Amino acid sequence: MSSKDLVVGNLVAKTGEKITGVVEFPVAGQPYCLEIFLINGQEDGPTLVVTGGIHAAEYASIAAALEVGQNLSPDGLCGSVIIVPVVNQHGFRVRSIYINPLDGVNLNRVYPGKADGSPSEQIANWMFQNVMKQATYYIDLHGGDLIEALIPFTIFCKTGQPETDQASLELARTFGIPNLVRSESMGSTFSAVAMTGIPAILTESGGQGIWRRDQVELHIAGLYRVMRQYGILPGAAPAPVESAVLENFIWMRAEVEGFWYPLIDVGDRVQKGQKLGVIKNAWGEVLQDAVCQGEGDVLFLVSSLAINKGDPLLAYGV
Repeated sequence: MSSKDLVVGNLVAKTGEKITGVVEFPVAGQPYCLEIFLINGQEDGPTLVVTGGIHAAEYASIAAALEVGQNLSPDGLCGSVIIVPVVNQHGFRVRSIYINPLDGVNLNRVYPGKADGSPSEQIANWMFQNVMKQATYYIDLHGGDLIEALIPFTIFCKTGQPETDQASLELARTFGIPNLVRSESMGSTFSAVAMTGIPAILTESGGQGIWRRDQVELHIAGLYRVMRQYGILPGAAPAPVESAVLENFIWMRAEVEGFWYPLIDVGDRVQKGQKLGVIKNAWGEVLQDAVCQGEGDVLFLVSSLAINKGDPLLAYGV
């Protein structure tokens, strides 16, 4: 039997309990509230931490986190599960693209955060210290934002710690999405967690403001695969899914403001030197050619006609 209480803020789930509620903490001198699911099993085991809504309009991932949180029972659970379905609360209410409207910052660029930093850094710090560091395994659910189309993929971090990197790769394979991207970018949820030695991944499914059932179920199925693989839930280990590791994740960004006309689609194979799209002004004059720098597969693509300087245009995996 488990003898460990599961605690986040003022919420406490004892052995065999499921507790749902709102945790409140100060951000920039104002109360910040998060809805949280705590599911504490009857037996000892790993702790799975799941977050969603870091980017607040990535709806398939948020819908999946909500559904698993609502349906998961402590009966038969070995270990515990913490689910925070919408971290970027203010962004969710106003349907914000990319940023936290409290400070105009991308919340997934400031982890592990700062207790005395900007609002986004304060949120990141509280989440990191009080939720993410409790994980034995950490999964951050994402998808394409309101203006992004994508094919599903999973990102894991290259930390330089061989055991952690291998464990994160195995966690990514277990989740079951075939396209795996190895990343060295810092500031993201999964990279900050992995740097502490905890296996961590970021999963992508869905986009463009919709949450088709198949896109939601891909996230849900992945979470249940992980829980069975690592003994949190009873049942046979999931069947392996054939996957490929993409060693480089190449982003292309807008150098100017204008109108974006992509010439490819997500999932397309692209070649070095290929024109992938153009940015034009209102008169139809080309301001920027987006030219591929290497062979790869297009993983995500901005589908908005409006484009601002510095915005992402697309990314491909090599």
